[in-house]
Amino acid sequence: MNEEKTIKKFFSALGGSAFGGHNRDVLKWVIIGLAGFVIFILVFGAGMKVGALKARYSYRWAENYHRNFAGPRSGFFSDWGNSPRGEFINAHGVFGSIIKIDGNTIITKGKDDVEKTVLVSENTLIQKGRETVKLSDLKPDESVVIIGSPNEEGWIEAKFIRVLPIKI
Repeated sequence: MNEEKTIKKFFSALGGSAFGGHNRDVLKWVIIGLAGFVIFILVFGAGMKVGALKARYSYRWAENYHRNFAGPRSGFFSDWGNSPRGEFINAHGVFGSIIKIDGNTIITKGKDDVEKTVLVSENTLIQKGRETVKLSDLKPDESVVIIGSPNEEGWIEAKFIRVLPIKI
């Protein structure tokens, strides 16, 4: 009996019976709060997904960075003031000679005998002198300058290739 009185007092303190009055307002705010929490969790999950995709790209790219782009001979954390000129990394291009052409892939050898893999697409502009040429016109041992962007595997996706008339 005392329990029934306690329950009745509780609901009357809230503003009425269990199914009406003030309780409907409380229920409305509880539902709004839960809906807001669900939306927050969904937005947070979407942010985590985007962050994971960016981290995967950065991790793979950094994993192959030294192998494909080589760093300065004295290391990355050497004394910057005493570092000789020309020891910085060419992350977005190649200056060297063609070693091998395999399909749409060119392997080049640059200074310090560093080999780099270059992907050539249909949109890559290849120039030899003033003429625009095709990938099939290139030959091993030709000197080239290649400008492009690094991809996840650390290869360079070529945007522009210039064949030089001199031997490097």
